[in-house]
Amino acid sequence: MKSLWDDAEAARFGGPLGPRVYTSRLLGRDKSLVLHGGGNTSVKLRESNLFGEDEDVLYVKGSGWDLETIEPAGFTPVALAHVRRLAGLPSLPDPQMVNELNTHMLRAGAPSPSVETILHAILPHPYVDHTHADAVLSVSNAPEGEKRIREIYGGRVVVIPYIMAGFDLAAHCAREFPRQATPSCIGMVLLSHGIFSFGADARESYERMIELVSQAEEYLQKKKAWHFSFSSEQPPAAKREEIASLRRSIAGEAGVPVILKTTENRKFVAFARHPDAARLSQKGPATPDHVIRTKPLPMLGRDVTGYAKKYREYFERQAPHAKDRKTMLDAAPRMVLDPQLGFAAAGRTAREAQIVEDLYDHTIDVILRAEALGGWRAVGERDLFDIEYWDLEQAKLRKAGSPPVFTGEVALVTGAASGIGKACVESFLARGAAVIALDVNPAIETMWPRVDVLGVTCDLIDAKAIESSLDQGVKRFGGIDMLVLNAGIFPSSQPIQEIAAQTWKGTMAVNVEANLAVMQMCHPLLKLALRGGRIVVIGSKNVPAPGPGAAAYSASKAALNQLARVAALEWAKDGIRINSLHPNAVYDTALWTDEVLASRARAYHLTVEQYRKNNLLKQEVSSRDVAELAAEMCGPLFAKTTAAQVPVDGGNERVV
Repeated sequence: MKSLWDDAEAARFGGPLGPRVYTSRLLGRDKSLVLHGGGNTSVKLRESNLFGEDEDVLYVKGSGWDLETIEPAGFTPVALAHVRRLAGLPSLPDPQMVNELNTHMLRAGAPSPSVETILHAILPHPYVDHTHADAVLSVSNAPEGEKRIREIYGGRVVVIPYIMAGFDLAAHCAREFPRQATPSCIGMVLLSHGIFSFGADARESYERMIELVSQAEEYLQKKKAWHFSFSSEQPPAAKREEIASLRRSIAGEAGVPVILKTTENRKFVAFARHPDAARLSQKGPATPDHVIRTKPLPMLGRDVTGYAKKYREYFERQAPHAKDRKTMLDAAPRMVLDPQLGFAAAGRTAREAQIVEDLYDHTIDVILRAEALGGWRAVGERDLFDIEYWDLEQAKLRKAGSPPVFTGEVALVTGAASGIGKACVESFLARGAAVIALDVNPAIETMWPRVDVLGVTCDLIDAKAIESSLDQGVKRFGGIDMLVLNAGIFPSSQPIQEIAAQTWKGTMAVNVEANLAVMQMCHPLLKLALRGGRIVVIGSKNVPAPGPGAAAYSASKAALNQLARVAALEWAKDGIRINSLHPNAVYDTALWTDEVLASRARAYHLTVEQYRKNNLLKQEVSSRDVAELAAEMCGPLFAKTTAAQVPVDGGNERVV
């Protein structure tokens, strides 16, 4: 492990908290140290208060902030003297501890201080860094972990047994740290939890962390427990219907829709096929902190009912020993190890699923390295239960508001790179959905650089391209719940006698045949949607009121409309509802080039400006207007509506 400190980069971080922000970000860059909000850092500063009096202030990472991107506002100032005194109390229940920390914050609106604030306060150093370094966990979770840690570090670290984070851990460290600390002490190892480093300035504390973790890495290398090779053998890919079926089973057990992200890279597949996978995977997480996101154990195979039964038994075994009454969480797995799938991560959102995957990616490293040292082990079931059902986490669940309406659901939008399709992506994202965005334009792949959008270049007249796109989408998100058929072409205006055969066939191929192919391939996935499949067809005013010069377009949209009506009849038994929107005069789309717009205006003997607002309300209709209604039609307000045809045209007298 190498120090990432750069003098020029560090100089850009000004202010009293600048060095603290900079080295926190350096730690956050290294995923083998911290992941997704893990770890915490602090600094003790002496500041003048409103009365000009000097007081000691502890700035500690606030709840909800990630070290990789933390800003000065992410550090919560608390009264150091008061927090230090808390460690001397004989006991302090979690709710009271939180109250004491929150009532002694020195900045209104600051995030809640870390639950390890008291621990940071009692350490007698200005700068303190805490990570969950993979290498250190690999050593401490091996046989004779404490002995190995002391062998590596000698008197340079204080060693603390596993104690759940919070007051008890801080109080124990307040007693034990002075007893163990030597003049050469630069850190502290919490067995099965993580490692601390500290120093007089930000750089010293950071580089001591790098030094300590590097020593653990070197130890693992010396013991031939660092590098692993994974077989390149890949099992036959799982069919997308299999993945979607597994997602439906997990969602059914959870009682809410979920995202299911499958990963077939060599490490995950090799671990899932490891001859001792059942033993290695069923001992627990690399550090108990992970259990809040991952549950204690991954599911082996795809028996969701069997997993849920075991989870309920685990709850029934441990709940009676808890200090107060616990409400059982859902029994659905968050992690799946399967010889064919490799690894699958479940979460309420795409981000949650990605976090679960990242955590287990590093967990595999910790497990295999500890196993190479003589045998992987984790903390006991009681300790895992105490973290998973921690009062503070239960309180968060009670206070949590309702998530966006499409949380955990997946929408597929065709023609998503511009106009109505692009607006639909935004509308579904705003309602919490993950989105598979297809378009023939390769720019679709980079338009939304976020974990909940998969942009795929796809020519819908190529059946194999559709198949490939759906495979990618289902692997990324687990299935499809909602489908927006938006892609289409509008050929240049021509009277019927001049329509070329190629124009007619091309229009039908894109506007009808491609949509039929997408519907057919999505049907088995939509059937598995927990809340029922939903399809919105972006039709056209030309269906009820065709215009001169647009025979190919009007006929193709009319054919698509009839296809949707028949699908509503046939697919209702599968819980799939399908509705159509008929926009008109939506000009911020790829269909409406200046040339097409001018030719259509001439066909109606209007100027372009008159044509833009050629409706009863004299208002221009935007892509967002159509997209918002498309999203709403997939929501609960239209749960009992199918085969509807709704105009979005400002009122057209020929339709009315």
